[in-house]
Amino acid sequence: MGDEHGIVVEHRKELTYLLCQAAELEHSLMAQYLFAAFSLRTEPGPGLTDTQLEAVDRWRAVILNISAEEMLHWALVQNLLIAVGSAPYVSRPHMPHQAKGYPPGIQLRLLPFGEPAMQHFVYLERPDGMDMSDGAGFEPSGPVPEPMAPHELQPRGQFFTTQGYLYRAIEEGIAGLAERMGEDRLFIGPRFHQSNAPQVWPELVPITDAASARRTIERIVEQGEGARGDWATAHYGRFLAVLEEYRAMGAADPSFQPAHPAVAAGVRGVEGIEPDVYITDPVTAAVSDAFNAVYDLLLQMIARYFAFGHETDEQRQVLADVGITLMFIAIKPLGLLLARMPVGTDHPGVTAGANFQLAYRASFLLPHRRSSWIRFAERLDEIAVAVDAVQAGPDATKVLDAVAGGLRDQAARLTEHIELV
Repeated sequence: MGDEHGIVVEHRKELTYLLCQAAELEHSLMAQYLFAAFSLRTEPGPGLTDTQLEAVDRWRAVILNISAEEMLHWALVQNLLIAVGSAPYVSRPHMPHQAKGYPPGIQLRLLPFGEPAMQHFVYLERPDGMDMSDGAGFEPSGPVPEPMAPHELQPRGQFFTTQGYLYRAIEEGIAGLAERMGEDRLFIGPRFHQSNAPQVWPELVPITDAASARRTIERIVEQGEGARGDWATAHYGRFLAVLEEYRAMGAADPSFQPAHPAVAAGVRGVEGIEPDVYITDPVTAAVSDAFNAVYDLLLQMIARYFAFGHETDEQRQVLADVGITLMFIAIKPLGLLLARMPVGTDHPGVTAGANFQLAYRASFLLPHRRSSWIRFAERLDEIAVAVDAVQAGPDATKVLDAVAGGLRDQAARLTEHIELV
C-alpha cells in the first residue's frame, strides 16, 4: 500500500517504524535548536551593543519557544505510537557528531547561532515542495533509499525530503490501514495510557481513530511548515524572520557578533563514535557531564511518563512537573553556561556547547514503578553532589550552586511519592 509520496505503509510495523523516525527527528531538532539558542550571548560587549542585545534576546526567545513546540510535536508522536499499539520512543542518533541514517537531504548537526545554523533551520522547516538550499556544510550525502515494495516484511527507512513529506505519508498510511484493517483493529492502544496536559498543551489529547490521528498530524505539520500557503507564524516563517533580521544587522554592522564561538565538543566517545572536538578543560568537562546526566535522566522520566506504568494521576502529574522543572532549573542554565566555557588549551578562543550526548542509545524505560522513582531521586542527588564538587570561578559557581539546590529540591519532591515497602 503506497501513497502519493511513494512511501509504502503495508503493515502496522512499518507505520510504527516511520513514527519512530519522526520521533527521532523531533528530538534531534530540539537539540539543534537549543544548542543554537544557548550559544547566543546574554550580555553586551565587543561586537554586541545594548540595542543589538535586545534583538538577540528576542531571537533566543523565538528559538526557545519553537523548541518547546517541537517537544509538543514529540509528545504528539508518542501518543500516535501508543494509539496504534506501540511503546514510547525517546532515543535518537548519537550527537554531537553528524547524525546518520536518514535520506541524503536530512542532515543533522549541532551549530551555534549564525548564518549556517539559521539557514539550516529554515531549510528543515520549509513547506513540502519548496525548493531551497540547506545551510553551508549541510550538503546532501549518503545513498537514496530504494523504494519499498508492498510485499517487504521487515520495516526500513524510506525516502522523504521534509518533515511535512514524512508526516503526510504517515497520515495517508494511517488512513489506508484504518480502511483495510478497521479502526478498532488499528487503534488498539488503551486511551488511558496516552498523555494529556490541558494546562500546558491543550493539543495533547488521546488519539482513538483516524480522524483524531489526522488532526494530530495536521497540527504538527501546520505548526512547523505552516498551513498551505500561510507560514508567517509557523516555525518556517519565524526562523526566516530571525535570519533576515540577523542578515540586515550584520550588513549594517560587520563587527556584529551575537553568539559565543561554541562547538559541539564532547568529553569522550560513545559506542565507538568519537566527537570531532574533545573537551580537555576539566571544569568544562565536569559541567558537560552534569548537563548530559540531567538530560539522560530527563529522558528516562519522560519514557516512564508516556509508558504509564501504573502511576496514580497525582504521580503522573509529579513526573510531568519535575521533568518540566528540570528543563528550567538545570538544562537551560547549564546549557547557557557551557556556551561560555572554554573547550581547552588545544582550541583557544572556542567554547563548549551543550552537546546532548547520550551514554547509550538503548531504551530508556525503567519498567518497575517503585524502583524507577527511587532511581530518579537517587540520580538527582548524585548529580547534585557532582555539581557541588566542580571547582569553577565565582560566576559559574553561582549558577552551579543554584542548579545543585534545584536538583535536590526535585529529588525530595519525588521521594515524597515513593511508597514504603
